[in-house]
Amino acid sequence: MDHVDLVPAPASVHHGEGVFVLGEATALAAAPGTEGVARWLRAALGAALARPLPPGQPGAPDTVTLRLDPALAPEAYRLTVGTAAVELAGGGPAGVFWGAQTLRQLLGPDAYRRACADPGAERAVACQVVEDAPRFAWRGLMLDVSRHFMPKDGVLRYLDLLAAHKLNVFHFHLTDDQGWRLEIKRFPRLTEVGAWRSRTKYGHRASPLWNEAPHGGFYTQDDIREIVAYAAERHISVVPEIDIPGHSQAAIAAYPHLGNTDVIDTTRLSVWDTWGVNPNVLAPTDSTLRFYEGVLEEVLALFPAATSPFVHIGGDECPKDQWKASPTARARIEELGLAGEDELQSWFIRHFDRWLTERGRRLIGWDEILEGGLAPGAAVSSWRGYAGGIEAARAGHDVVMCPEQQVYLDHRQADGPDEPMPIGYVRTLEDVYRFEPVPPQLTEAEARHVLGTQANVWTEVMQDQGRVDYQVFPRLAAFAEVAWSALPAPSARDFAGFERRMRAHYARLDALGVDYRPPGGPLPWQRRPAPEEMEGGLGRPIDGPPPNV
Repeated sequence: MDHVDLVPAPASVHHGEGVFVLGEATALAAAPGTEGVARWLRAALGAALARPLPPGQPGAPDTVTLRLDPALAPEAYRLTVGTAAVELAGGGPAGVFWGAQTLRQLLGPDAYRRACADPGAERAVACQVVEDAPRFAWRGLMLDVSRHFMPKDGVLRYLDLLAAHKLNVFHFHLTDDQGWRLEIKRFPRLTEVGAWRSRTKYGHRASPLWNEAPHGGFYTQDDIREIVAYAAERHISVVPEIDIPGHSQAAIAAYPHLGNTDVIDTTRLSVWDTWGVNPNVLAPTDSTLRFYEGVLEEVLALFPAATSPFVHIGGDECPKDQWKASPTARARIEELGLAGEDELQSWFIRHFDRWLTERGRRLIGWDEILEGGLAPGAAVSSWRGYAGGIEAARAGHDVVMCPEQQVYLDHRQADGPDEPMPIGYVRTLEDVYRFEPVPPQLTEAEARHVLGTQANVWTEVMQDQGRVDYQVFPRLAAFAEVAWSALPAPSARDFAGFERRMRAHYARLDALGVDYRPPGGPLPWQRRPAPEEMEGGLGRPIDGPPPNV
């Protein structure tokens, strides 16, 4: 089977004779249910290839017809290219959309430009039938905009990049110690105060260097509505993350009563300017619960259930030292009959699980939320390795596999001295391509709880879009194939074939303006020349292969 140069690889391609020429008179016909995909395709190809694609009749000659086929799974599609016409059938609108992404790839890299570079060029697609469907329902990317803010246009651009790789979940990490990025009308100080820090640690938290420029930014509620609508047009679900009870210093700096006021003077806290695990966590009080219920009421209004069935509440890296020293926390533990501070964190999580469930949403959190017990409907992002996901699946919880040792794209791509800020294990393009989301320890029934997988992008050392691009690409293309395609076991995967297909894909990324890491290593302007970095002094490189935990 020849996958030509498609990424991710489709389930099957059957080649025919001849080509279909996409001409200036070629029409685009949208059968009922495909109108949204037709709008997207007409806008994308019309601008890129100077083809107006006027409305036409389904099945007519010189026409690209979009239609639904109930015999196909919702995200499955069948693309039939003949010499006279093209038909794109999908089990649902999402399937039609993913098929449209395949058609775009087949039209060549010019199809990814924002305006036509060569209006006179012939636009031809070889006759073939592509049949395809995704392996996993959850194919995601988490983007941390808290540590370094990404302006709205950059977020919209990343949604386009996800769509181009058939990824369908955008995990939006909106709050942390270093910045609160979401406008909340009833609590304006969250962005007036919490969205800005006075300076930023440069490098790993052990680095002695600082960027003294203030840093910050936030999305207005209209920005969020635009982002969510833009994602929905591309059949991408958005999972907002509002961190509790740890990773909350930005919120406490804005509203000091949220912190453990009987232990520290929370009025002296500012938005955190360094990295790591922060000791300043939320107080287990009724006023804290009411505050975050108010926050989440606005979150649910901004992220409708149709596009955001899950809400991520963090739940990770919550030190218990302040609770241990807090008379208020100890009284709460005694009042609730809890065994200790771990169960107090579980009480936080369970409260918001009930609250979200009552409103038709599902809670998802990092795998620490398993500690102290977890409500039945909650789902788990398994980040510390596979173990949390295995435990959750065996307990009947749904799981998204995102182990840091495998798919944290902030980890370095090579160990050479020219690489920018070195963090974590070396995870090459091939390493990501051989990542397997489903642990072999799970039975078939348990494995059904693996909703899918996502790659995570933490931005402590990614100060701008170019740095994010460098870390994310080309590895996101390999990850997308892992998430979409039915690949063999990791050791049997055809990485050489993937590399061949990537040669064509790099041209698409070039057309999209992606500042990816080239196969031969960083370009001169992608290097960070500070001698301390080149020695690894400012980063946190970890030698050797990552553990399989």
